Amino acid sequence: MHSWIPASGHVLRHAGIHFDAVRISGIFGEQVAYEIMQFTDFQAGPIVRSRIGMRSMYFLVPPGTVSAYRWPAGADALVRKGSDFVGVPALHGHTYPLDWRSRPTVDDPFVETKLLFELVRKVVEDSIFAVR
Repeated sequence: MHSWIPASGHVLRHAGIHFDAVRISGIFGEQVAYEIMQFTDFQAGPIVRSRIGMRSMYFLVPPGTVSAYRWPAGADALVRKGSDFVGVPALHGHTYPLDWRSRPTVDDPFVETKLLFELVRKVVEDSIFAVR
């Protein structure tokens, strides 16, 4: 598998090296994760879930791809900048407060950036429509 996934526990990895990431917090992040899991028949690629604070989802995409899109408010693009780190849990064992919402696989080593962007936009538009 990936060399950036620890054998046990969890580690911080600098975004923009092994992967870029999109962080989406709260209900919005849960909804995007649900949508992409449904769309891909539960083969979405790596999505890390944080169970503390804002309870964020981190969608790990191929390095160098996140900057090609203009992400809506609430979706934070994490690329190679000074403080853009992502906690990465091991595939097995105790990893609290992080875990995998969707694990990376050989066939799906990353979340597809374009699909993620389209689903983020859909969820944002649906939530705006629901408020009206």
